Amino acid sequence: MATLRNMRERTITFFEIVKPTSGEPKRMEQIDWDGALSDVSQLSAPERKVEAENIWVGTVTTVDTDNILLLHRVKDSGEWLSVLNWDTGDLRELEQSAHEGYLDTSVIYFLPFGNIVAVMPGSVSAPGRPALESWINGMKIFPHDLLVRPVIAHAEVEKLRTAEGASRVEVKVMANKMGALREKKGGLAHSLRIAGEAYGEISVTMIISVPRKKELREHREMLLADLRAISDVVPEAERARAKLVYSDPTGPEYSRLVELVDHHITAKRRVAATDDEGNSIRILSAVHAILGASAEHEDELRLAVDSVEAT
Repeated sequence: MATLRNMRERTITFFEIVKPTSGEPKRMEQIDWDGALSDVSQLSAPERKVEAENIWVGTVTTVDTDNILLLHRVKDSGEWLSVLNWDTGDLRELEQSAHEGYLDTSVIYFLPFGNIVAVMPGSVSAPGRPALESWINGMKIFPHDLLVRPVIAHAEVEKLRTAEGASRVEVKVMANKMGALREKKGGLAHSLRIAGEAYGEISVTMIISVPRKKELREHREMLLADLRAISDVVPEAERARAKLVYSDPTGPEYSRLVELVDHHITAKRRVAATDDEGNSIRILSAVHAILGASAEHEDELRLAVDSVEAT
């Protein structure tokens, strides 16, 4: 039995895989991910490699009949890697040969509904959503590219859907996220994109306020529409909040401050690295943690992606 000393709390983030279009991305019929992973498992290591901004390699392992994807980032040969012997204090440099690669690994589980995928990074530099998207599209498993986006909690989507306007929006987007705004329409996306293009590798913080005057109602409605247009990008922003305006049939209008960054569905679990005998169990522990979190959040996930059919 693993103890708390060799357990670390890790975050599981849920994403949905959709088909990009010229307008809003479209959800698809459930893909046979298990079959796709079975096909991948038959390929050689070079055939499972995708080179983009980094080198990504996929490995398929099976746990309790479930095919699990281990997505690896191959560390650059110029990175300095060392090993310290805790008993002797000896330090040994690791040299990467042409036939080897040191890896940062994420454990990835494809749920059997909604084209939802659960991702648990093994380190801060392990592959995340952009890497998974690059690897899937780079492998050419499907005839068209796919988009991986956060699963947004239904309750938060409802807040945006039922609002009648926005009197204030504050968004901060880092430089490495600007590309997600490339195809987005509306004044808010356009302004953020123009600022990014004008000044290069910068973060952009934009605050737009519309006074609560009756004659400016149309402006508040327009600001809300622009916010909705980038709603699938907002969860990846550094900061995003809005004061949404609602109407009440029995009283005057009212507003509600909504934090928009923290509304994608995640779970935290403790994951053991080794058992009492010192044997590595990190992958097995991660898979069991992901399966447990997926089962616990199933109803919320189904509601979020409109997949509420009986299991």
